[in-house]
Order: sequence, then C-alpha cells, then structure tokens
Amino acid sequence: MVLVAGLAKRLATFFTGLVECMGFAGVVFGWASLVFVLKQEKYFADLCTTDNSTSSNSTGVPDCSAQDERFSLIFTIASFLNNFMTLPNGFIFDHFGTMVTRLIGIFLYTVATLLIAFSTAASAWLLFPALSLLAIGGILFIMTNMQVGNLFGQHRSTIITLYNGAFDSSSAVFLLIKVLFEQGLTLMTMFVCISACSIWHLVRTFFLMPRGHIPYPVPEDYTYGITCQKSASYSLSATTPSSEDGVRRRSGDHVKAEEADKGQKSLMDRAAAPEAPVASFRSCACSWLFAWHLVWLSVMQLRHYLFIGTLNPMLAHLSKGDQHKISIYTNAFAFTQLCGVLCAPWNGILMDRHKRGKKKEGGTEASNTLADLRSVVASLALTAGQCVVFSIFASIPVLPVQYATFIIQVVNRSFLYGGNAAFIAMAFPLAHFGKLYGLVMALSALVSILQYPCFALVKDVLHGDPFYVNIGLLIFVLLAFIHPVNVFRECRRRERAMVDAADKTAALIVG
Repeated sequence: MVLVAGLAKRLATFFTGLVECMGFAGVVFGWASLVFVLKQEKYFADLCTTDNSTSSNSTGVPDCSAQDERFSLIFTIASFLNNFMTLPNGFIFDHFGTMVTRLIGIFLYTVATLLIAFSTAASAWLLFPALSLLAIGGILFIMTNMQVGNLFGQHRSTIITLYNGAFDSSSAVFLLIKVLFEQGLTLMTMFVCISACSIWHLVRTFFLMPRGHIPYPVPEDYTYGITCQKSASYSLSATTPSSEDGVRRRSGDHVKAEEADKGQKSLMDRAAAPEAPVASFRSCACSWLFAWHLVWLSVMQLRHYLFIGTLNPMLAHLSKGDQHKISIYTNAFAFTQLCGVLCAPWNGILMDRHKRGKKKEGGTEASNTLADLRSVVASLALTAGQCVVFSIFASIPVLPVQYATFIIQVVNRSFLYGGNAAFIAMAFPLAHFGKLYGLVMALSALVSILQYPCFALVKDVLHGDPFYVNIGLLIFVLLAFIHPVNVFRECRRRERAMVDAADKTAALIVG
C-alpha cells in the first residue's frame, strides 16, 4: 500500500510538473504572438512615422521599423536575463534547495503578469521589467522541475527532455492570448487570471516538491512534501551506486544490509574501480567538455533567439505588410511551438536507449558514467545537424517555405534545451548541476546579445532583408559540430584509461 501511494505521488509530481512547464515556464518565447496583440493595442505606436511627402514614390504606409526595434529590444533583454540569471539562480537552487527557489520564482512570475495586466499604451515601458521578470520566473520553474526525472531511474533523460519540450510548448500560451483577444477578452483579464494561478504553484511547491533536492538514484525510503514524515538528508555528492533501481542509505545498519545483498567485492574490482572523489565545480567549469558545450549551446541558441525576436518584422517583409498573412503565419508558428512537448522526448528516448545498451548490471561508477557520456554523442550531433537544416530553410526568402521552417525550428529547439540539461546532468557531478546549468546559460546569454545588433544591421544596412545575416549565422552554427566530436574523443580516452588500469591491476595480481 505504501509503495502504491509513493508511486501515485511521484506520478502526480510528474504530471503536475509537466503542466507547470507547459503552461507557464517558457511563455516569453511566444513573443511574436504577443507582439501582434500589443501592436493592436497601440503599444509604442508613437514610434511609427508616415511619409506625407507629395512625391510619386510616396506610399503613405506608416514606417514602424522603430516600433519593431523597440519590441526587439524588449525580447533581447528578456531572453538575455532568462539565461544570464540562471547562474545566480543555480547557486540559490544548489544552496537553499527547491522550496526557496520556487517561492522566489512564483513571486517574480506574479509580479510580471500583474505588470502586463495593468500596463497600457501610455505605460508601455512596463513591458521591459515585466518580460524580464516573466523570463526569470519561468526559468526557475523549469530548473526546479528537471530534478523530477531523478524519481524515475532509467527514464531520467526522457523526463528531463520532456520537461524541456513542455517549456518550449508553453510559448503557445501567447497564441491562446492572441486568439482570446481577437474574441474580445482584454489583456488585463487574461493576465490577472494567469497571476491567480500562483496559488496552484504554491500548493504544488509545498505538497509535491521537496524542501531540498531529489537525489539520484533515489533511496528506497526517500520521501518529500510537507504531508510526509521528515526524511533523512541526502547528499547529492554521494557516490552513485552501480544499480539505478534504488539504494539504501549509507549509514548504520543500512551499510551492513547493502554489503550483505551485494556480497564481497574481489580484489581486482576494488583496485580497478576505487571510489573517486567528486570533481570540484572549478575543474568542471574549466574543462574542455564544458567549454565546447558552451559553444554548442551558444551558436544554436543565437540562431533561435534571432529567429523568434525578428519573426514579426520578417513576416511583414515577406508578406509586404499584409496583416492577414502576418496573423496566419504568426498563428502557425505558435501552433508548431505547442508540439515541442511531443518532439522533446525523442531526444531523451534516444539517449536512454543508447545508455541501456552500454550500461552493465553491477558495473562500476566509472563505467556507468562513461555509458552516460557515450549516450549523448549521437544526440549532440543530431541537434547540430537539425540546426543547420533550420538555418538553411530560414534563409530562403519565400513565405510558404516558412511553414517548414517553423516545424524544423520547434524540433531543433526541443532537442537543444533538452540535450543541454541532459548533458550537464550526465557529464558532471549532480552536486554541481544547478551551478553548471546556470553558468552555461549565463555565458550563452552574453552571446545571445548579438541578436540586437544583428537586427539593427538588417534594419539599417540591409533595408529589412535578413538574407545575408542568415547566411552568416548558418556558417556560425557549423561550430556546433566540434562538441560531439570532442565528447566522442573524451569517451575513447576514458575507455583506454580504464582498460590500462584494469591491465595493471591484473598484472599486479598475477605477479
């Protein structure tokens, strides 16, 4: 009965986390749909100018490029802070635990939605803090939810990537706002309702999430939530047992019971697989694995951010200002974002299947860690290949082609962020997950700032035609292929080191 109740609670945690990520975490990336509504509400409309000259070349069509630039600046700042603030948020998460981190996130998210609700065209400047706080609060939701994958053992990668896909799909919430706005609902009504959902976030924080962290692997007697008995404190830096099915606490009688179950290790096993100390945060952050992972994430993230941030003016350029076509393509883009939750698990399934094929029952920690690392190589390469295809389609200045671009973009974005979180979780000690995840997101945010000068280049120098910028980004994206090659070489190096250590141990025993 206890096992059934525990499973039911874990499933409730999983499904409510999925809803939270899908409905709230990444709504800021549905910016193109919200911009359409904000333009209808005349936000920054004073920046539009009309050519009133009497020349034959005068069209009388308002020039709203300055308005588009202002909206692009808002998204650039929000997307920058979405990533950059992940670093201090990661330290808060690692040091203070889940409950404190989520309470901060809920507060920021509520303030953000209320700012948008009570903003008007006259106070359009409120969008700057509102979108930034919305982005920061959303990333805190996804950060605290990704650890839920630890509750499900060998399906861990699938759940991590599924949650990241739900994060991507949440951008469709702004499509819903756009549709409801066209049906007569006001921005104030809709965003006040979103603010009221904070009550649900609070209930989930106290009853379905831990106060600290969810360890991996999960001990058999692990409990969480304020309705349960106080559980023991588990260290995320503890040595990971060889079996993922569950472990006993390493203290007192539990150590004896575990040794009785597993039996005595042979001399060769002890010598070949000593328990290595957990690597320091500094050594992880300064490693080549981390450096090339940063490059891998940064170049593809810039490509996606620029596409999302300039989608509205790009559609206006290709449709020659036809508002009906812009609305149709904006809806199509937002609808494809909703499918992110369906695309993301493919990446996790790919990694989990490959990992299960490499891990051995009763294998050492080093061999299992190596199997984890091997499992991400194909995923990293596939994600980079998808981004190249996406960049090619985005460079084709034909409006109907953008339907295909939207589909490829959402698949690639799901693979990108799911693969990013899974790689950090597998390649480095779990004790540093929050800090390393925050660091890679923060550093990649510095690269994402380039989207604003790219937009200015398209507007001021290329007269609204992004073709040459798209070609430059396509070449830039090719750098992402270095990362999977580097990870593959690192796997080979570790494998050779393990074989050499085993040979030396065997020689000593024979001698």
